[in-house]
Amino acid sequence: MDDMKFQAEDFSELIDADALRQKLTDLTAPHDGVGTDPKVRSAVLAELKAAMKHGRDLAERRLNEDGGGLSCAQRLSHLQDEIIRVVYDFALWHVYRITNPSAAERMAVVAVGGYGRGTLAPGSDVDLLFVLPYKQTPWGEQVVEYILYMLWDLGLKVGHATRTVDECIRLSRSDMTIRTAILEARFIWGDEALFDDLQARFDQEVVAGTSSEFIAAKLAERDERHKRQGTSRYLVEPNIKEGKGGLRDLNTLFWIAKYHYRVRSQVELVSRGVLSRGEYNRFVKSEDFLWAVRCHLHFLTGRPEERLSFDVQREIAIRLGYTQHPGMKDVERFMKHYFLVAKDVGDLTRILCAALEAQHVKSPRSQGFGGLMLKLRGARGPAAQPIREAPGFVVENGRINAAGDGVFRDDPVNLIRVFQIADRLEYSLHPELMKLIHRSLKLINAALRDNPEANRLFLSILTSRNAPEATLRAMNEAGVLGRFVPDFGKVVAMMQFNMYHHYTVDEHLIRSIGVLAEVERGRSGEDHPLASRLIGTIQNRRVLYVAMFLHDIAKGRPEDHSIAGARIARKLCPRFGLNDNETDTVAWLVEHHLDMSTMAQSRDLSDRKTIADFASIVQSMERLKLLLILTVADIRAVGPGVFNGWKGQLLRTLYYECEPHLSGGHSELSRKEVVSEAKAALEARLAHWPESERKAYVGRHYPAYWLRVDPDRTVAHAELIRRADAENRKFAAEVTTHAFEGVTEITVLAPDHPRLLSSIAGACFVTGANIVDAQIDTTTDGFALDTIFISRELPDDADERRRGERITDLILKTLRGEAPLPDTVARKAAAKGRMKAFRVASDVIVNNSWSDGYTVIEVTGLDRPGLLYDLTRAIATLNLNIGSAHISTFGERVVDVFYVTDLTGQKIANVGRQDVIRERLRDAVEGRPEAGSGALVMQTAP
Repeated sequence: MDDMKFQAEDFSELIDADALRQKLTDLTAPHDGVGTDPKVRSAVLAELKAAMKHGRDLAERRLNEDGGGLSCAQRLSHLQDEIIRVVYDFALWHVYRITNPSAAERMAVVAVGGYGRGTLAPGSDVDLLFVLPYKQTPWGEQVVEYILYMLWDLGLKVGHATRTVDECIRLSRSDMTIRTAILEARFIWGDEALFDDLQARFDQEVVAGTSSEFIAAKLAERDERHKRQGTSRYLVEPNIKEGKGGLRDLNTLFWIAKYHYRVRSQVELVSRGVLSRGEYNRFVKSEDFLWAVRCHLHFLTGRPEERLSFDVQREIAIRLGYTQHPGMKDVERFMKHYFLVAKDVGDLTRILCAALEAQHVKSPRSQGFGGLMLKLRGARGPAAQPIREAPGFVVENGRINAAGDGVFRDDPVNLIRVFQIADRLEYSLHPELMKLIHRSLKLINAALRDNPEANRLFLSILTSRNAPEATLRAMNEAGVLGRFVPDFGKVVAMMQFNMYHHYTVDEHLIRSIGVLAEVERGRSGEDHPLASRLIGTIQNRRVLYVAMFLHDIAKGRPEDHSIAGARIARKLCPRFGLNDNETDTVAWLVEHHLDMSTMAQSRDLSDRKTIADFASIVQSMERLKLLLILTVADIRAVGPGVFNGWKGQLLRTLYYECEPHLSGGHSELSRKEVVSEAKAALEARLAHWPESERKAYVGRHYPAYWLRVDPDRTVAHAELIRRADAENRKFAAEVTTHAFEGVTEITVLAPDHPRLLSSIAGACFVTGANIVDAQIDTTTDGFALDTIFISRELPDDADERRRGERITDLILKTLRGEAPLPDTVARKAAAKGRMKAFRVASDVIVNNSWSDGYTVIEVTGLDRPGLLYDLTRAIATLNLNIGSAHISTFGERVVDVFYVTDLTGQKIANVGRQDVIRERLRDAVEGRPEAGSGALVMQTAP
């Protein structure tokens, strides 16, 4: 392409090709100028390696100095061109010299693919086409082989093909990949007349009259690629080359433009009226930024890595010069820029599609935005029909378009109205209309934001029963949403540097609206039937949708986003048309949107204090319903697989436990009465046991057991202990699968010991099992009954039960002293390593107000292999008894909560001892050696 042609003097510092040729020629002097001697070849290879290393090192240095990504890619391409030219000349003059070549002994070396565009990343493949006039000759075969082996020995990955001009034309007609490669072919060296002949014939015999076919193939290829990489351009670990909004999308744009408009450079699209000068500048800036990131990524990793994974994002942010700002890390600022560029790429795609369709090249394939396919030139749909209730807009082929260029200038409210119409009538927007919207964004000002009609229309979109997610995403892609709601604009393209959130903040908010709509339509009953049932009973659905839209809108600020978000809600809700009561409810939901998830996952739900504390926060059944539904939708919108049956079960349990407190159905039975009722209920279900045995059994448990273990589990425990007694076994276990909740329950009976849970945690870690919850009970005769819940891995119940039995077998071997656990855990933990890309501040809270009977220890820190084992071992060495443990993982961040007492069953009241607990557990989180950890094997009861 003309605007990427290289002048040798611009890159002369990279490589002096003439000097290199002379060096190689001098190496052949002792051999009469012939370079066939193996020693000569080795010396030639060494010189080439030195020249290439010098050039690549200099290209990296210049990238760090000027930050020019496109320049770096062009420098590397030029360096590669010169290396190939030197190798070709050496082969021609010193290895396979011919004094009088025939017409068949000609060759053109041509760059194709990305290399053909004159750009090359440090780890890119070098794609070459050797063009011949006729069939291959022995001379041509030898030269090609020599060049390829030299390039391979230089450590390059070379894609290559050797074809005649006729073969290139024939294959281009039938193979779209080959056609695309030749479309971007660039002459490097050899017989340029051959290359010119190929170009001329390709234009005349392949390209002419086939625009529709080519564009259809490229758009279909793009759609398939997006499916493989993830359909959102806002994935927090994007593929910079193949992902949505990445370099390949820009390549596809230019392939289509080059093929259809027959241009050689992007700048020609301005003179053709396809892009404005401003849009062309966005194209160049986007391409330059993406190339800078890609080149840094390859240089940093030393390989052709295309995925911006967490472990490289921070280093690249530093290389690119990003700094930390209040509320946003350097890496988050870099990734926000990346996603804004990806959005620009999407805008450019729509603009090009609009230009093509204006020339009757394209027609809609579906109702989705940008989902277009091609038709034969000249085919037309029905005439445009005016929309009666929306003057200024028409419907063309099922899509809304503007009747004139002044539709937004004459009435800026139309910038909101058009999306409300699209949602209500279930039409997509014409690419030409999207282009006009983008060019009219300056009309969205304070007056429009305060316009009652505009806000009424926006609230209608947000609370639509049709497709609010799709409409909001279209508004966001067009730039309207961020301008109409500036607080939303601040989180557009904002990523959170953690492993928990899969999408940018704006994408998460829009997806959460979509999930909420699915719940309301009853499409998520399998995931959370309670939410689907309750949403039909709430008094005001629009407060739920507004709260969902605003719940994370204050992310990226120095203060807590829930508190700042509530303040934003109080400002925006009246503007949207909500009354005072609705505004209070929305603000409360935003401020407390994390409370139910936190309580459910990290507190003991069998502890009355937990339920009473949560009920005091919620205060009404309506708020409880709203908060449950919002919590479910929020977690499900975080990313695939984040919401699971176990989390759903915890949320349901918290809801049902809290409901009587808020509905007036709660009767404050005395502790003694509750215990008596639980014992009587179990005795009734054990009617097949002798009465004396029943009475003796219920006396083996302390009151705390009866207060928190549900009736079904008390029966299972009773049968397990009875079997163990009959067989005179001190160790026993049972596995129960819970398919709906997505967990497997393992109950272990063993002599009581402070290190019991630590041993179980170690055995689970060694087997790869992930503990999500644990409950520990002791009997009056010195035994412990520990119940742990591990994440389910296998879909079939029988397979999962066998997995649970293998884990149980190792647990029992460990407890019997048959498996030396500490060494095994240490080896496995060392092999896995730590998540070095993240920094999570360690924190240990020791709290006596969260439970009436226990001291609650909350440990926050960076998750790592073996952490739960280290924590429980540290707690054991502190002579603490664990009553229950609740394990929550949010990506790289773990929050483990332990309900503990001292060995006499009392809370930890001594302040000095609390300080020791904090210190020892911080050491455990950081992986520092713990003094006096002792052995974990226990063969007899204490």
